[in-house]
Amino acid sequence: MGVAMLAAAVAPSAIAQKPAATADYEFDYSYPVQAARIAPLKAWLEADKAKRRAWVVRASAEARREAKAARAPFRAYELQQSWDVVTETPRFLSLSSASYSDTGGAHGNGSSGGLIWDKRAGRRMNAVSLFVSPAAFQSAVMTPWCRWMRAERTRRVGADAGNDTTFGQCPPAKDVTVLLGSSNGRALNRIGVIADQYVVGSYVEGPYEHTLPVTQAVLRAVKPEYRAAFAVR
Repeated sequence: MGVAMLAAAVAPSAIAQKPAATADYEFDYSYPVQAARIAPLKAWLEADKAKRRAWVVRASAEARREAKAARAPFRAYELQQSWDVVTETPRFLSLSSASYSDTGGAHGNGSSGGLIWDKRAGRRMNAVSLFVSPAAFQSAVMTPWCRWMRAERTRRVGADAGNDTTFGQCPPAKDVTVLLGSSNGRALNRIGVIADQYVVGSYVEGPYEHTLPVTQAVLRAVKPEYRAAFAVR
């Protein structure tokens, strides 16, 4: 089951926001209505949007000045960020993000992200922070995910994948995107892990994304105060 299947329980509905485009850049940022209904989360998203737009305005203007000074062609920058609902349970709203940037290099770059909003506590969290420790998460979730990743790399790259000393290593939790999902909208019962390009493979291999069920081993790795929000599949 791919990570995209995590979103099956909730059909995301994006807040319509008109993309900003000038001669220097194109900027687009969107997030779902479920997030917009939570005032502090909306405020954080709007602040993130403003920060990203300020960067592309500043960076593209500087690149245009440098291109002019060098009498070189200038290509407008592009920055896109979209947030979507993975799932919503009685306690949590789980969001995923997809980003794309093109700053005039050989190709644009995409990246993933995610967050969890704890409705009871009224705060934004990283999914791994719901677990006892990064080490506990690594053992319960990343170990089986990395078994899948190695087999998948062999399928994509071939038998030589096992001799690769640059890529193919099991990444730490801090280097991947972790998405908590649900098949029923009642409890978190599946975990998606995305390794973006260059994390475990080359650019041409694309991202590695795979969904794992919540097992007893995973449940034991969850902090006691959050276990009631999870369910074994």
